Amino acid sequence: MTHLHENFNAAQWATRPAEDVLRLLGSSYAGLTQFEAHVRLEHNGRNTLPRPVQTPWWLELAKNFVHWMAILLWIGAALAWLAGMPELALAIVFIVLINGAFGYWQQYSAGRAIESLEALLPRQASVRRDAEEVQVPAEEVVAGDLLILREGESICADARLLTASRLRVDMSSLTGESRLIPRTADCPSVDHRSTPQLSNLLLAGTLVASGTGEAVVFATAGQTEFGRLASMTQQKPVRPSPLQQEIMRITRLITVLSVSMGVAFFALGISLGGLRLIDSFLFGVGVIVANVPEGLLPTITLALAIAARRLAARSALVRRLEKVETLGCTTVIITDKTGTLTENEMTVRELWAAGGAWRLGGTGYSPVGDLEPVCSTDSRDSVLDALKVAALCCDARLIPPASGETRWRVVGDPTEAALLVAAAKVGLTSEVLASTPRLSELPFDSLRKRMTTIQRSRDRALACVKGAPSHVLPLCSGVQWGSELRPLDQAILCEISQVHDAMADRGLRVLAVAQREVGSPSMSDDGWRVDDVERELTFLGLLAMEDPPRVGVGDAVNACRSAGIRVIMATGDSGRTAAAIGREIGLCGSDVRAVEGIEVDSLDDSALVALLKNPSLVFARVTPEHKLRLVELLQSGGEVVAVTGDGVNDAPALKRADIGVAMGATGTDVAREAADMVLADDHFTSIVSAIKEGRAVFDNLRKFVTYIFTSNIPELVPFVAFVLFRIPLPLTVMQVLAVDLGTDLLPALALGAEPPEDDVMRRLPRRRTERLLDRATLLRAYGWLGPLEAACSMLAYFFVYRSAGWQWGEAMADSGPIYRTATTMSLAAIVASQVGNVFACRSSRQAVWHTGWMTNRFLLAAIAAELLLLVALIYTPWLASAFGLAPLQARHWVFLSAIPLFMLSIEEGRKWFVRRAFKSQTIEVA
Repeated sequence: MTHLHENFNAAQWATRPAEDVLRLLGSSYAGLTQFEAHVRLEHNGRNTLPRPVQTPWWLELAKNFVHWMAILLWIGAALAWLAGMPELALAIVFIVLINGAFGYWQQYSAGRAIESLEALLPRQASVRRDAEEVQVPAEEVVAGDLLILREGESICADARLLTASRLRVDMSSLTGESRLIPRTADCPSVDHRSTPQLSNLLLAGTLVASGTGEAVVFATAGQTEFGRLASMTQQKPVRPSPLQQEIMRITRLITVLSVSMGVAFFALGISLGGLRLIDSFLFGVGVIVANVPEGLLPTITLALAIAARRLAARSALVRRLEKVETLGCTTVIITDKTGTLTENEMTVRELWAAGGAWRLGGTGYSPVGDLEPVCSTDSRDSVLDALKVAALCCDARLIPPASGETRWRVVGDPTEAALLVAAAKVGLTSEVLASTPRLSELPFDSLRKRMTTIQRSRDRALACVKGAPSHVLPLCSGVQWGSELRPLDQAILCEISQVHDAMADRGLRVLAVAQREVGSPSMSDDGWRVDDVERELTFLGLLAMEDPPRVGVGDAVNACRSAGIRVIMATGDSGRTAAAIGREIGLCGSDVRAVEGIEVDSLDDSALVALLKNPSLVFARVTPEHKLRLVELLQSGGEVVAVTGDGVNDAPALKRADIGVAMGATGTDVAREAADMVLADDHFTSIVSAIKEGRAVFDNLRKFVTYIFTSNIPELVPFVAFVLFRIPLPLTVMQVLAVDLGTDLLPALALGAEPPEDDVMRRLPRRRTERLLDRATLLRAYGWLGPLEAACSMLAYFFVYRSAGWQWGEAMADSGPIYRTATTMSLAAIVASQVGNVFACRSSRQAVWHTGWMTNRFLLAAIAAELLLLVALIYTPWLASAFGLAPLQARHWVFLSAIPLFMLSIEEGRKWFVRRAFKSQTIEVA
C-alpha cells in the first residue's frame, strides 16, 4: 500500500465512521496480514522520526578553530613568530587548540535531541495481524495496523479508535495539560478543534493511563503529530547567543585597534625614531601582538564554567556554556504553569455543603491537613458525606512513600488523587472506603462530563456521582441539608451558583458531588443504565481544588520585575485558571487579560505585537505553534527571550528561544534535549538564580577586559618614549611577554570567578546594543587607568637613574647594571600597578570594601602567585638573564609598595565621584 491517503488531515480521519477508516486504510477488524504489513514497511519505511542532514564531525570540529576570535589569535601567533617571539606564538596556539576542543565537546553533547525523541517512543507494540494479537517492534508498525491498548502502554503512532472502554490518556507531553483526557470511539464534531482535542484519536508519544481499546493506525513516523513537532524542532536554527555576537564584535574592534596602532608605531619608528625598515616592522608587529588579548578565550570559558558550577549547586544544569551569559540579558520569560509556577499536585482547598464553607489545609499528596470552617456552620457532617461519595467515585490510587522517601505518589488522574487525599485528611482512609465496595461503574466521558460508580452500602446500592457542576446539578432534584433532605429550589440553586462562580474566579477547579439509592446490590453489572441511574439525584456539595503555586514563586516573580524582566505565562490550561494563578503569584494585577489560543489565531502579527504590550497578560489553551509565534514576535522586537517547558509540545519554542529551560524532574527527554538549561527541581526560582549568575558573567568579562587592556598602555608608552625622546628602551619585548602571559594571566582569570555584585538584580537587563568593550570601558582602560600605570612605570624607571646620580639632560646608560635595574623597576611597577588595578576592577562603581576582601579567594591566591612569579623572575639567575632583569634593593621595594595603594586610592576616588554625580542604574519594584 502506498501513502494513498497521506494528505488526509487528522480531523478527516476522526470524523469518518470506523468502517470507512478501515476501508480507506485497506485494513479490517482482523488487522493486516503479515505479508501486507511487510510490503507496507518496505514501501513506506520504518516508524522512526526523520533525521536532519548531519554535518560531518570533522567539519563541526574545524568550525571551532576558525571563528573570529580564533582567527585573530592565529594571526597573532603568526606575527609573534615573525617578530622573534616563538614562546608567545606557541602559547597562543595552545590556547586556541584547548578552547576549540572544549567547544566541540559541548556541541557534541548537545546534539542528541533527535535520539531522545525516538527514545520516548515505545520499543514494542501490541497489534492484531491475521486475526491474532502479536508483539512487534514499534518501528515496524505501519498504517493499517490495529493497536491493542491497555493501561500503562505508550502509543507509537497516530491512530483512530475503533473501540474504547473507560479509556483515559495522558497527553501532557503534547498539550501541556496535566489532567487525563478521556478517549472514545464515537465521531466528534470538529468545530475547528486542534488534533489533540479530537476525542477518538490517539497520538504518538502519549500514554494510556487507564482503560482498554483498539485503534487503527493512520500515520507513522514523520506523518504523526509527534513527528510534526519533531520536524518543527529540527527546522528552527539555533541563534547565536548575545555573547557569541559580542565576541565577534570585540574581535573586529581589537583587530582594528591593534593594526592601527601597529601601523602608527611602524610609521613613527621610521619617521621619528630613525629605525631601520625591518626594525620598524618588528616594532609594529610587537605592538599588534601586545594588543591581542590572549587570555580572553580562557577567561570566557572559566567565567562560564564557574557560573555553570554555581548553577548546578542550585539545581540548574547548563547544557551549553555560552547560554549562561544569555540569561543575564534576558528581557522576557515565557513560562509554563503546571509544575513550574505550581506544584503539579492537585489539592482540594475549599468545600461547600449544606450552606457552609470550609477550608482544607495541607499541601501535595501527603494526607495531612485540617478541615476548618470559613464561618460559623454546623455542616461538617454534610462535608464529610460529600468527601466520602467523591472518594468512592475514583479510580486513582495513593502510594505511600517508600523506605527512605517522604513524598507520596499517585497512580491515575491527579484530580481523583486530590479527592482521595482530601478524604484521607478527614479520616476516610482506603480501609474505611473499602467497607463500601464497588459494584459497577458508568465511566466518565466528554459528553456527560461526569462519572458514576455503584457502591454497596449495607443492604442497598448507592450511586456516587461526581462531575462538572453544569452537568450534575440539572440531574438533581434535592439537596442534603444536614440531617434533612430539601428540594433543590431556585434559592438554593442561586446560592450554589454564586459559590461556584466565586470558586472558579479564584482559579479553582470545581466538582459537584451527588448520590442516589438505585436499587438492590444484587443487580447484575449490565443492569445499570445511565438514564436510569443519573436522575433525581441528591446534591451533596461542591469540592474546589487547585494546583497550588510553588513556595517562593511570588518572590521570584517580584525579583524578575525588579531586574526589569517581564514574565508571561503561556499554558495549555484554561484562561480562568491561568488568570487566577497569575494574580496569586503577583504575575499580573486584578485587571488580568487571559488570551486563549483561538484568539491568538485570529490576530495578525501587528495586532498580536500590540497585545503583547499589555503588562497584565496570560495566554491559555496555547498550542506549540502559538508558543513559537510568541517567541519569534518578541525576538523580532529586540527582546531576549527565555522559555520554560516540559513536554514535546514545548520543544520547538525551547529550541527557538534565546535560552530554553526544560524541567528535569517531570519533563520529557525531548524538552530536555531541545533546551539549553535543565531545572533539576522544576522550580521557577532556580531561573532567577540563573539570571543572577548570567549577569555576573558579563560583568566579570568586562572586569577582565578592563584589567587586561589597562596594561597595554604602560607596555606601549616605553616604546613611544624610546622613539620620541631617544631614551633607552624602558621595557623590552621579553619583559612585555612576562606581563602578558606571566604575571597578568592568573589575576585576570580570577576576575572571571567574581561572585555577582549586590545590585546585579536591581539593574535593567543588558541591552543587545550594549558592548562588552564599550566607550566607557575603553576610556577607563586607555584614558584613565592605563596612563596612570604608565606614569608609575616610567616614574619607577627614572627613579633608578636618579638614585644612581643621573641628572636631567645627561645621557642615560643603555646597558649594564643601572639599565637592567631600571627596566626591572619598570616591569615591577606595572605588576604593582596591576595589583591595585585588579582590586579596583572588581566593580566599576562599588567601593572595594563593599565587595568584600574574602569573597573571591581565587583572586587573593592569584595575586600571591603573581608576586611570587615576579620575585622568581628577578632573583632566579637564569630567568633574570633570559628576561634582562637585575636584583632590586630595599629602597626599590619601598617605592613599589606604594604603587598599588596609589592606584587603588585614585580609582576609588573616581568611583566616589561617579556615585555622587550619577545615580546607579536601578529600577523600583512595581
